[in-house]
Amino acid sequence: MPRISASPALAGIRILDLTRVRAGPTCVRHFADFGADVIKIENTVAEDMGGPREGPDFQNLHRNKRSITLDLKAPQGKEIFMRLVKTADVVVENFRPDVKDRLGIGYESLKAANPRVILASISGFGQDGPYRERPGFDQIAQGLSGIMSVTGHPGGGPMRVGCAVADVGAGLLAALGVLTALVERESSGEGQWVQSSLLQAGIQLLDFQAARYTMSGEVPAQVGNDHPTSMPTSAYTTADGHMNVAATGTKMWQRVCDAIDRPDLFEHPDFRTAEGRAANRKALNAELNKGFATRTSAEWVEILNKGGVPCGPIYTMDKVFADPQVQHVQAAAEVESRTLGRLRLVNQPVKLSRTPAKLVAASPERGEHNEEILVELGFNSQDVKKFRSEGIV
Repeated sequence: MPRISASPALAGIRILDLTRVRAGPTCVRHFADFGADVIKIENTVAEDMGGPREGPDFQNLHRNKRSITLDLKAPQGKEIFMRLVKTADVVVENFRPDVKDRLGIGYESLKAANPRVILASISGFGQDGPYRERPGFDQIAQGLSGIMSVTGHPGGGPMRVGCAVADVGAGLLAALGVLTALVERESSGEGQWVQSSLLQAGIQLLDFQAARYTMSGEVPAQVGNDHPTSMPTSAYTTADGHMNVAATGTKMWQRVCDAIDRPDLFEHPDFRTAEGRAANRKALNAELNKGFATRTSAEWVEILNKGGVPCGPIYTMDKVFADPQVQHVQAAAEVESRTLGRLRLVNQPVKLSRTPAKLVAASPERGEHNEEILVELGFNSQDVKKFRSEGIV
């Protein structure tokens, strides 16, 4: 049974976590937050995990887990790992595709040990194909998927999104795939190999922007803060800063014109249709900025929301977590770390009414649960002592 009970939702599921950096840990974090017994398998020698262990990135990604160190290159280390596989529901890894095969822990090997096990593999570009062995990195995937080509201001050159959207997207898609495989296993009794990649995650996140090309051959261009097709949807200048407005459709457009007391804009032939507003966006935004410059962002947010127009402030991170709605939904949560004290981390965003997720344990120290896990597998204290002396754990 899991030693960390974050939620009863996935309390019967055991996950073996071979991941590092971001995409893989993002996938595994979902299961850890919902109560799965996640065993983080780490190298016996400290390695680069994408940042310092005590830093916010690592701590945010690896809460609610147990940790064991194993030398997977040593026969005894691999034997212990395969014994763990026999007890596991899911193994998650984001090595380069060839690494797991060299270690002898590819899907066929895991399946031979446990036909019910599900392997989730997250890679940069896919498990096969011409880019199979290339190292993957979020920004590389953002460029290759087309995300950077549609981000930024016109003529400003390609721009990366300000967060690791390909990494996070690949991790969440892998988690969705694992959950699908777990449901399917209920009828078939068999596991399977789940795969996701940063490249396909980036393309998936482009959504309608990608479909504009696949459906009609249209190559989307950079439009800055404007919506590519539905205007006026953009960031507008106010008396004290900026705000977002999303006024899609004729009714919303009329409400904006009424709010700024510019009925002439609604009647203007260049702005009467959605196509006209998109085609004449530069002139449209110039007129709207004149109107919005007369009041503060807070004033406009109140006025436009009362009028049923989607709008909102543009926050820096400190203001995000000071916002009353952000606080109400508990977007941050606290957890106690043995070494770092009280930590405030980003909370699990998915809400379940009856079996909610919780942050109950900070990220483990490397190998913190070695003896606990080995004893669960049937080894005794002398075995553990021997494994330590031989560098197996």
